[in-house]
Amino acid sequence: MSDNEPLKRIALFSTGLGPCPYFEDRPARFAHIDPHYPLTGPIYDELLQQGFRRGGEHIYRPACPGCQACESLRIPVAEFTARRRHRRCLQRNKDLQWSSAGLSFRQDHYALYKRYVEARHPTGGMADAEPDEYWRFFTAEWCPTEFFEMRLNNQLLGVAIVDDTGISLSAVYTFFDPDLSSRSLGTFAILKQIETAIQRGYEWLYLGYNIAGCAQMDYKTGFCPHERLTAQGWVRVESGG
Repeated sequence: MSDNEPLKRIALFSTGLGPCPYFEDRPARFAHIDPHYPLTGPIYDELLQQGFRRGGEHIYRPACPGCQACESLRIPVAEFTARRRHRRCLQRNKDLQWSSAGLSFRQDHYALYKRYVEARHPTGGMADAEPDEYWRFFTAEWCPTEFFEMRLNNQLLGVAIVDDTGISLSAVYTFFDPDLSSRSLGTFAILKQIETAIQRGYEWLYLGYNIAGCAQMDYKTGFCPHERLTAQGWVRVESGG
């Protein structure tokens, strides 16, 4: 398939205008892939190349009027160069074990997720998620997803949810013990996902959207080199924030 073939044959549906979750003064709209289309990992990979992302069973990308702040960001993992702060993060967490727990609901994962959301995003839409809502939000029947654990001996400190398309990795969500901010476990999880992608022979790790002007997303730009999807296509960035 060519890069554009999925978009030529899969119907897109647009949402109505709603409030932007990042900028109070801007409206938001999203384009969704036909939910009845039979998706697979390789097709999803091509959609990632076109700026789409997964939320539960749904594939979407921003289609906001007059705003292009959201840009897909991906790391060419074999070319990634760890900066000093990345090396410090790895050193700080050298006592942790990183391993895949596969695709299964675990009560300790859910309990840690609840602690994280209540501390970091108490007013967010998923703050009161019940176990079935949590599971539906992070997984899809057609998508090969893994829950990677960060453990100190037997103690669960963090979980990174990652899609493996068979061609690349896509970071879905990471949550961790909110009392351990000094460990920078979000950064550690990305560094370990880069390492995992290299081990599997993949070229890319997709990190979702970088959002210009949104300070909480600036951390993504510090992983270099990376590429951002602009109106002119994928643009390489050699150094970032």
